[in-house]
Amino acid sequence: MSNASNNKGRAYEFACLNSLYDAISKIRNAEIVKNSSYLSANNAWNSLTHGEQTLYILSAKSTIETIFALEPNIIEQSPDILRLYIQNDQHGEEADVRDIIIERKDITWEIGLSIKHNHMAVKHSRIAKKLDFGSKWYDIPCSATYWKDVEPVFDFLEKEKIKGTYFRDLESKEDDVYVPLLNAFIKEISAQVKTNVDVPCRMVKYLLSKFDFYKVISIDNKRITSIQSFNMFGTLNKQSSKSRPALKVPVINLPTTLLHIGFKPGSKTTVIMCFDNGWQFSFRIHNAKDIIETSLKFDVQIVGMPSEVNVKFNCKW
Repeated sequence: MSNASNNKGRAYEFACLNSLYDAISKIRNAEIVKNSSYLSANNAWNSLTHGEQTLYILSAKSTIETIFALEPNIIEQSPDILRLYIQNDQHGEEADVRDIIIERKDITWEIGLSIKHNHMAVKHSRIAKKLDFGSKWYDIPCSATYWKDVEPVFDFLEKEKIKGTYFRDLESKEDDVYVPLLNAFIKEISAQVKTNVDVPCRMVKYLLSKFDFYKVISIDNKRITSIQSFNMFGTLNKQSSKSRPALKVPVINLPTTLLHIGFKPGSKTTVIMCFDNGWQFSFRIHNAKDIIETSLKFDVQIVGMPSEVNVKFNCKW
């Protein structure tokens, strides 16, 4: 993500956090935890034009009624203080995609919001010379076969890096770099799922989150903010001691089986993974920088989801 996009994302987190706080504090005791992430988001907010700030506030406020209807524990009147805060980016590296946390300490309850501004990518993961993606993604180290398969490609990139070569100067970066790395990637995952039945479930937890969350996506050109629930562990949409949710969301079944893995037809850069229970992902490999380095990125997108996830609440503004 570019610095400008990252800045706008932080600013939108600030707008959502403060819009929620303003609405909640009219109903019950609430406070914003002003940590370092809050200060960064505040700085990003202050960098926006007045027109952009107005737009972001309109988008954020449009979600409040729906969020309250989904989560009655937010608006339940009680003597405790409800806390809201922005998480730091390190949590994303640990498979926790929640940007904003809303919690109450007197009960075992919290929810998280993943805040997106005009983009819907799931994750930007790396594949690199010394990065063991297996350990990082599903807690199983990559095999010796995988390291043997990728070694010639990364050795080649290492030599070109020393020369200061740019990726655009390679005769065929797809055939020389992308295709062999993706073939090794496909081969490794195919082998691991045959001997480790938990790999599909663990992988989706890594790609999405180890925690349930609501994804809040502002789509400015349509004047819509979409709320989508990822209730994989059943912690969202809980009733309070006094009321049930006015809107219901289902619990989602995680995958148990890898049905297909292979190149997207006609592509040398993208791998498609299809799991049971309706989960499908695309992994597009690309160089993160112009100059050659021994690290590349995956742009991971959801291309198919269980029908339960397709329940969206579109908030117009």
